[in-house]
Amino acid sequence: MISITIFKDQEQYRGIRCSGHAGFEQAGKDIVCAAVSMLVINTINGIDQFTEDAYALDSKEDDTKTSKKKRFFLGKEESDNLIDFRFTEAVSKESNLLMDVLVLGLTEIYKQYGDSYLTLKFEEV
Repeated sequence: MISITIFKDQEQYRGIRCSGHAGFEQAGKDIVCAAVSMLVINTINGIDQFTEDAYALDSKEDDTKTSKKKRFFLGKEESDNLIDFRFTEAVSKESNLLMDVLVLGLTEIYKQYGDSYLTLKFEEV
């Protein structure tokens, strides 16, 4: 199961933590994992590309590749999959909007596939 926690400070986002594997299908064929991965990675890339907001990103690294690219939801074991993204300073309107879009997408996946594959919770920080 993928566990997603959205961290908020009142109305402002502070970060997101995703871990696990949906288990909808085997790794590499799992459409739930693929959808969640795409939403999360695209949001982080968007924040990086289109805002000046400072953040910290923690994830598992794929040690088998020399490129040292970050591995996001590609591992075969649930323990291999982790993204922990946190804003480290004030969050812009643009980042809040990108996070709103992320939450919208994740909520729609949750509605379609339910608790068996995905948990989505909000935590006040």
